[in-house]
Amino acid sequence: MRSRLAARSARLVLAAAAVTALAVTATACGPEDTTDTGSSAAPSAAASDSGSSSGDTASSGGSSTGDASSSGSGEETGSGDKASSGGDTGSGSGDKSGYGQSCGTNDLDFTITSESQAGGYYLVAAKAKSGITCYLDPNTPSVSFGSGADGAASPVGQGGEDPIKLSGSSVAYTGINPITTNSNDGKEFDSVIISTTEDDANPAELKLPDTAHVDKPIVTNWATDSAEAVPVIA
Repeated sequence: MRSRLAARSARLVLAAAAVTALAVTATACGPEDTTDTGSSAAPSAAASDSGSSSGDTASSGGSSTGDASSSGSGEETGSGDKASSGGDTGSGSGDKSGYGQSCGTNDLDFTITSESQAGGYYLVAAKAKSGITCYLDPNTPSVSFGSGADGAASPVGQGGEDPIKLSGSSVAYTGINPITTNSNDGKEFDSVIISTTEDDANPAELKLPDTAHVDKPIVTNWATDSAEAVPVIA
């Protein structure tokens, strides 16, 4: 009887020892499991931090874009200033057609016709080009057949209104007689050079209606009446 009791007591002791061992084991495993759980939670926190950082970066990027847009807008304003400056240049061009400017040769359009009066002469008509208003002053044009001194026309003092305003359809006339002698010593030309002044850098060369025999040519002053532009030697 005692033997059974002893055996049963021994089994109870072993069972209790086993339970105690299990309890110890469970207690020992608890902190490790908690630690592991904390470790696996760490990446989530890192991910959260990364998300915040990405959000900050995106926000920062948005600010940069906004600044760039502002800067671009400023540059557009600068372009507007340049356009305004261009407008000033246009105003300067407008002054070119203003009143008070003397007519340069390149401000005028010329036509030349052959007339039979006074033994024959050439009538030159001058008009201001479109958009130009100018004044013929001095009153006598510079006229030459060829580049030689003997081809230069002498003024005869006829006509003359000082100054003559040219604009739109208004016309000024001058008459050129290519020959005033009875000799055959002259030269033949098929064009004549004319300018508003002797020192004009842009003279015009006009094709003559026919070939001219030139010897001591003469030229009248500009006049608004073509009848005053018939060249004769007084």
